[in-house]
Amino acid sequence: MMRNIFTCVCLLLGSTLAFAQSGDKLLPADKSIEHAVDHYIDAKLKAEGVTPSPHADDAAILRRLTLDLNGRVPTVSELDDYLKSSDPAKKAQVVDRLLASGAFNRHGAQTFYAFMQYSDGRPRKGDKGNPLYDYLLTSFGENRGWDRMFKEMMLPDEKNAKLAGAADFLKTRVKDLNRLTIDASSTFFGVNVSCAQCHDHPHVQQWTQDQFYGMKSFFARTIDSGGFLGERDFGVVKYIPNKGVEKVSPILFLTGAKIDAPGMKDPTGEEKKKEQQRLDVGKKAKAPPAPPNYSLRAKLVETALAPESREFFARNIANRMVHRFFGRGLVMPLDQVHSENMPSHSELLDWLARDMAEHGYDLKRMVRGLVLTKAYARSSRWDGDKLPDERLFAVASVRPLAPMQMATSLKVATTDPLSLPVERKNLEERLETLEKSGAGLANLFAQPTDNFQVGVAEAMLFANNEALQKSLVEGAGTLAERMKQEPDLTKRADLAVRTVLNRAARDNELAALIGYMQRRQDRPDAACQQVVWALLTSAEFRFNH
Repeated sequence: MMRNIFTCVCLLLGSTLAFAQSGDKLLPADKSIEHAVDHYIDAKLKAEGVTPSPHADDAAILRRLTLDLNGRVPTVSELDDYLKSSDPAKKAQVVDRLLASGAFNRHGAQTFYAFMQYSDGRPRKGDKGNPLYDYLLTSFGENRGWDRMFKEMMLPDEKNAKLAGAADFLKTRVKDLNRLTIDASSTFFGVNVSCAQCHDHPHVQQWTQDQFYGMKSFFARTIDSGGFLGERDFGVVKYIPNKGVEKVSPILFLTGAKIDAPGMKDPTGEEKKKEQQRLDVGKKAKAPPAPPNYSLRAKLVETALAPESREFFARNIANRMVHRFFGRGLVMPLDQVHSENMPSHSELLDWLARDMAEHGYDLKRMVRGLVLTKAYARSSRWDGDKLPDERLFAVASVRPLAPMQMATSLKVATTDPLSLPVERKNLEERLETLEKSGAGLANLFAQPTDNFQVGVAEAMLFANNEALQKSLVEGAGTLAERMKQEPDLTKRADLAVRTVLNRAARDNELAALIGYMQRRQDRPDAACQQVVWALLTSAEFRFNH
């Protein structure tokens, strides 16, 4: 009997208990992120008797880093500089340069906008601008902590022009509180409570209907008030369980902790009148209403960031950051962080969560640590008979490019490499111009998901869209035009491969490309264009490997 009670308590607390108990046996907090990641991953590889893939070559590492940190492929000059350097610190130097670029902020904002279930980081149809993306871009530019960003999205200051875009997360969902509850829980806490909306979860004991409606209660008083966010002083969530009569849901955080709050009753006529007057003042002034006397969303922020319950918040962002740079999280799926779905490396997730919390949820710091690990630098090629379990992180994942990554990379890879400035500041400005010019192309590509495969629409796009082909490979200032000016076919072929695929051409590739161009000497322009097009439409270009 005692064992059953203990089991129920463990299930109720879920990862809360695991997080608290593991703290004493984790690596010391003063260890670097890269040391901790490699320590735990290498220990599991050793325990499983798996030898990981070797370190990727320098060209692959530079391409991977540039795509991951700046959302584009590297230029030929960047590739040449990196390959020529014998400085043992050259990788860290490149990482720091890419992190300092404005492109890091733009790519980071696009990535976070997409994972917030807005699909691809671009404005939705009918939008005037893109307020949440603009807010995220500013936040990345200032290196705001993820905890601060969460707070500003849950408690947006719509009077402050620099912060008003944070309200978009709530405003686009406020008319569907069930959707808001599901999206907020998944995005910020890694918990998809949607199943518990209709019934208790069949496999996860702590995800009950009470839990879903308990989380919904934090948002139940949030309303649209004249186009701004408002919050009432009164309001409860009522629902009918599968078995039983209608009940008032308690205000319940994911840890199971119940929140006592005022306003858990029907307001009197006088109270309703005063509340409506408060909201109407804002409407008449076409401004946000005055805040309530007690904000349930403020209580959600306080509860989520409190030391005794922040593991949902901290573990979720740590897991998502690993997923972003390694192609999978320590827990998969990302929104199924619960007691019945244990992490592949529990102690590593706990260490990273603790590190995030203790360092102000500094996202840039976490990015730097992750990309400097040995695990991140592994080759994506596996020469053994059987590919090891992907949960071991023994081999690098092959990841599809996101729409803006693909669009910007298409522009960079088809631009005459000799026309790009070498001086760093001028190069950054030119690359930003290319990024902006490629924004329209991003609409042609789907936001990739796990287990992504190139769809028929994209395949047909590259096969049949003559306008796209002309815009990328024809005319002055293109790679194809530069190739035509090089009489040496070997140098011409190598330039094409280095520019598009960001590595030196292999002997068999040179032979094939030279042979093709020799057979097309009657049409040298078309031959150069077709070589570039063939490289652009290859699987090697489409993926980050």
